[in-house]
Amino acid sequence: MPRVLISDQLSPAAVEIFRQRGVEADVKIGLTKDELLKIIGDYDGLAIRSATKADKDVLAAGKRLKVIGRAGIGVDNVDIPSATARGVVVMNTPFGNSITTAEHAIAMMFALARQLPAADVSTQAGKWEKNRFMGVELFAKTLGLIGCGNIGSLVAERAIGLKMKVVAFDPFLSPERAVELGVEKVELDELLARADVITLHTPLTDKTRNILSAEALGKAKKGVLIINCARGGLVDEEALRAGLDSGHIGGAGFDVFVTEPAKENPLFGAENFVATPHLGASTLEAQENVALQVAEQISDYLLTGAVSNALNSPSITADEAPKLKPFVALAEKLGAFAGQMVDPGLKAIEVAYIGEVAKLNVKPMTAAALAGVLRPMLAEINMVSAPAVAKERGVTVQESKQELSPVYDSLMRITITSDAGEKSYAGAVIGGVPRIIEVKGMELDAPFSPAMLYVNNLDKPGFIGALGMMLGESGVNIATFNLGRVSAGDDAIALVGIDQMLSEPVLAKIQALPHVKEVRVLGF
Repeated sequence: MPRVLISDQLSPAAVEIFRQRGVEADVKIGLTKDELLKIIGDYDGLAIRSATKADKDVLAAGKRLKVIGRAGIGVDNVDIPSATARGVVVMNTPFGNSITTAEHAIAMMFALARQLPAADVSTQAGKWEKNRFMGVELFAKTLGLIGCGNIGSLVAERAIGLKMKVVAFDPFLSPERAVELGVEKVELDELLARADVITLHTPLTDKTRNILSAEALGKAKKGVLIINCARGGLVDEEALRAGLDSGHIGGAGFDVFVTEPAKENPLFGAENFVATPHLGASTLEAQENVALQVAEQISDYLLTGAVSNALNSPSITADEAPKLKPFVALAEKLGAFAGQMVDPGLKAIEVAYIGEVAKLNVKPMTAAALAGVLRPMLAEINMVSAPAVAKERGVTVQESKQELSPVYDSLMRITITSDAGEKSYAGAVIGGVPRIIEVKGMELDAPFSPAMLYVNNLDKPGFIGALGMMLGESGVNIATFNLGRVSAGDDAIALVGIDQMLSEPVLAKIQALPHVKEVRVLGF
């Protein structure tokens, strides 16, 4: 009988589901790291929320561990690369607490607009300071959404019901989807200049970290209210405190912090600052939903091998797995390549299957490709949520099949349409290994490396030597070197597998080489 450890507070209904499905579940809440390390080796599965830290030490100690299920969306507390390296599937429950989190953001907005927490404390102290607490109406005010995906769109719907004007900054939100939601799509600077209230609903990635920096906050309208019920780290906390103290920022409501549990924080004690201890998903309904969902998913995987809502493994049935596995891996890597090359204004993604692969069930492959394309901006996306996320943002997704392939037994091509036009990338499985065989119409044959340097240049003598010398002088070791070109002297590309990521100064030096048009570092 498979054994699962429940190390964070879950609904009792989850334990009952495990029991009914034939999975032994032990509930041990509040374990220290040392205590967890001592017992995790006895379990096949781990069911958690946000308190348990499944880091590389825990994963190394989990010799039997096959699956980690997160009852909720964020997986900041799970070392996904270590889990992947050890063959541990990491699952989440992406939609179980969306409404609850959206409602919490709206509650924060009301609390700030009417200064409810401070007024409550004052009134219960017997002060009756009626003239002290002068609030503002939300009616006819402008709400600025940073992120308009699943939760952001729910907040927009509720704000529109309050007769607010809603503007949204989201690179993946299409004009058509914006019209459907009743929001106005804008760039970040315009949102900062217009919004009376700003609420964040985006994952924490390298691109979104401190998206509300000191500079951005300085551009915001005086008196703006800022709400963060998404992820700590999206707002520069020190800069926000300075803005609150100066009066430039009218108020802030935070449910999440850079360091949690937040025993101390630069924002604590600021006037008109409201804080809650990461309660966004804390309703009876949401807790029940995510608990039931994670118990079902873990049970299915341990008993049948079925994978649902996985962040590091494709969702494939046990029967399909042997045939689909190499092509799903290709789709995700090819999608990740395209996603790191995508231009602003993503409009459409087309995945073409040519040859024998067209005869298979392509849905898991398309989902893997979408997850790969979208993940650079949406870190927590997975194969299950990727199609829904693309639809929410108005991104058109198309599949095409052609059973005859002139060169390869099976070929996969991803075409990305953005404001800048179309770009396509093709790959194939050769010897069981995914390889990239075409970039923007130029043929080549390159393996996917954990770190890759992409260079678009003019095909002129001396370029390869200059690039190699530059990398050598910078202490960068070359693992693979593959070239493609349109014709002699015309457009060309180099895909270089490297043993480490490159620093900005090194990238600048490569960009400055003669005949170089574009340089990017890609990670897989």
